Amino acid sequence: MPRVKRGTVRRAKRKKLLARAKGFYQTKSKLYRAAKEAVDTAEKYAYVGRKNKKRDFRRLWVIRINAAARENGMTYSQLIRGLKVAGVTLDRKMLADLAATQAAAFAAVAAQAKAALPSSNA
Repeated sequence: MPRVKRGTVRRAKRKKLLARAKGFYQTKSKLYRAAKEAVDTAEKYAYVGRKNKKRDFRRLWVIRINAAARENGMTYSQLIRGLKVAGVTLDRKMLADLAATQAAAFAAVAAQAKAALPSSNA
């Protein structure tokens, strides 16, 4: 088996990992083994965080839409049902933005949803 000299490769690999650990606490940014564990853990949390971010934003949008819907005399579920029946294809992100920034436009959308609902639910 041929001899493998990996001085520069090993140094580059470790240097890259220590650069990713920059700003970590004490030895986690200085020593390779501690830095490797810290970077692996940080990557794990970052991966999970990207999934949780989607969940958190959807919750925020639903809360904002519900608050604005109640100001217009409806519940969140009634509003979403009315929009679906009316064929309005605004997603929750856009509805929440309307609710937060343009109350009059949201009121018009809510009125359209209320009109589309059967009279027993509205």
